[in-house]
Amino acid sequence: MSNALLPLFPLQVVMLPGTPMPLHIFEDRYKEMIGEAISTSTEFGIVQAGEKGILNIGCSVTVEKVVESYEDGRMDIIVRGRRRFEIVLLDEEKSYLRGSVQFFDDEEGSDAPNDLRAMAIAGLTALRSADDSEDIYIPDSRDPQLSFRVAWFITDLVLRQTLLGLRSEAERLRQLNAFLPEY
Repeated sequence: MSNALLPLFPLQVVMLPGTPMPLHIFEDRYKEMIGEAISTSTEFGIVQAGEKGILNIGCSVTVEKVVESYEDGRMDIIVRGRRRFEIVLLDEEKSYLRGSVQFFDDEEGSDAPNDLRAMAIAGLTALRSADDSEDIYIPDSRDPQLSFRVAWFITDLVLRQTLLGLRSEAERLRQLNAFLPEY
């Protein structure tokens, strides 16, 4: 468990490791939180805000770029997902939430076989081709976190949250491969 408290940003999104996300920061408490993260080059956590509060699995992020700063303190930023965590304890002493978190990785030996990887790439290629997008990005099938790169294109928050909590690349790809044909 980490001794330091991780600042938490509840949003109606699921952040994934290695993926970018643009954010518009406008609330005073989050301007303070993001300002501290920028000035100290530290992570903060993004957790999905649900109907019954925040979920306990999230993803830490770092600010990759400040796109624009406004006179009133608002800012447009781009963050990138880093590490998955589970919230152990919430702290509400500041104007924004913080949590004592435990970071986690995949379990040993949970690598995905090539057939699962190939199916995920084929499913993503079909999905992206249907978008009529001229710029079709397809991740490298050897990427150790291929499942997160594929899931970045999927908007289903339930699936994304499930994948975020799984500790096996093979299991994440199995779930994606079952989901993609229906998507």
